[in-house]
Amino acid sequence: MTILDGRKTSKDIKEEIKVEVDKMKANGEKVPHLAAVIVGNDGASLTYVGSKVRACERVGFESTMVRMPNTTSEIELLDTIDDLNNNDDIDGFIIQLPLPPQINTQKVLMAVNPDKDVDGFHPTNFGKMALDMSTFIPATPFGILELLDRYGVETKGKHTVVIGRSHIVGRPMSILMGRKGFPGNSTVTLTHSHTKNITQITSQADIIITALGVPGFLKAEMVKDDAVIIDVGITRVADDSEKGYYITGDVDFENVSKKASFITPVPGGVGPMTIAMLLKNTLLAREQHRKHRS
Repeated sequence: MTILDGRKTSKDIKEEIKVEVDKMKANGEKVPHLAAVIVGNDGASLTYVGSKVRACERVGFESTMVRMPNTTSEIELLDTIDDLNNNDDIDGFIIQLPLPPQINTQKVLMAVNPDKDVDGFHPTNFGKMALDMSTFIPATPFGILELLDRYGVETKGKHTVVIGRSHIVGRPMSILMGRKGFPGNSTVTLTHSHTKNITQITSQADIIITALGVPGFLKAEMVKDDAVIIDVGITRVADDSEKGYYITGDVDFENVSKKASFITPVPGGVGPMTIAMLLKNTLLAREQHRKHRS
């Protein structure tokens, strides 16, 4: 069994990005600039955005955090997005989700300029991805593809089962794993809360990608020998420790890992890859903007 080590792989990717940025600096070019908009005081969101800002510093990017109060109106947020869309200094930006209830998330994501949508959530970018065109791939699916690629996990002709159909992970993964090329060319089954006989389906899978957010959902008896397991779930579970919680994924890691050929741990698997690929998308955005202007 091989651990798909997201911490190590993300570190390698950041080093590669830093080399590119150092070259830009040496040539007197503008370095990539990533902005993040956060509305309200959600603890997990603040932690996540803070880690994105630190990652930018480490690779030599410029970064801007736009903090807005919980009482921000939809109009105010849309005005901020418009400013970012029109600011030539910003190469890419993200809107940290979830947003407060008074704001229509769909409307906000639609307002982001697709050329700066480094999260890959805009319908234009999602459509391009579905059509196998060059575009920003959502950071978490992009990170999974990168792990499969760098560890040489065979996907051609394999049966991939995706558990969960969110727009952020499940649905894009089902499209990407079935596309031509590597990683891809697998036969994909997309399962969700209404799927019947899920164990029957998962036990036939060569590759399982689970993004449910249900701790320990995938048990050893649901998995065949030598399956590849990608655990995207991340849940805080209360306990009696000093921290008051522990972090776990969708997979019963202790027992499933005994049967798997490759498996991602939680934490330290898919999570670190997400930020690394967000940086990679921002680097791509900078290169595209430079080409457009030259």
